[in-house]
Amino acid sequence: TWLEGLCLEKRVFYKLISGLHASINLHLCANYLLEETWGKPSWGPNMKEFKRRFDPVETKGEGPRRLKNLYFLYLIELRALSKVAPYFERSIVDLYTGNVEEDADTKTLLLNIFQDTKSFPMHFDEKSMFAGDKKGAKSLKEEFRLHFKNISRIMDCVGCDKCRLWGKLQTQGLGTALKILFSEKEIQKLPENSPSKCFQLTRQEIVALLNAFGRRERENLKQIPSSPSQGSIP
Repeated sequence: TWLEGLCLEKRVFYKLISGLHASINLHLCANYLLEETWGKPSWGPNMKEFKRRFDPVETKGEGPRRLKNLYFLYLIELRALSKVAPYFERSIVDLYTGNVEEDADTKTLLLNIFQDTKSFPMHFDEKSMFAGDKKGAKSLKEEFRLHFKNISRIMDCVGCDKCRLWGKLQTQGLGTALKILFSEKEIQKLPENSPSKCFQLTRQEIVALLNAFGRRERENLKQIPSSPSQGSIP
């Protein structure tokens, strides 16, 4: 395919954006406006629309690739959660729910999730990205950052408030996942009992990341295919 002519970083970017698009289409098909009569809309699954967007024949073979990219998106967010665990394991990190007992319980549950993600066999190594000369790697990282910034700006033009909010949340969640993956050295050097200047996550980034990952879970992606080729970059 035309992707074969692109560098690894650009192929990853394409697959991630394609995965986001597939996620949006899946939820559109699962909760579709089937009929609107006298102000009483009827919502439900629309198999015809699903086939139009994902059937191999209807999409000239592109449908399965779009779904595969959705798996890849899930894999990236899953890996980010496994990598960011040390950031939250520090005693200085408090989730501030407003209740001391709930703070402790929520943090325990969150750390359990991180522990579970570590047990999952990963098929993608982000260390292979931006591994060239420092100048070229820095340029590609900046290009990545600007692309995600532009996508977030495009979301501002979406007419539906709900769609706009969720679109920006998913985009920021993915951006946070990539930020984590490309900051592994900084995360490993975090001080135990004092704030760090080299790596920080805002409350908004944490909320976006967990909501985006939660959406993947609700997409019934409970099991990623075991073959490494399913999570690799073609």
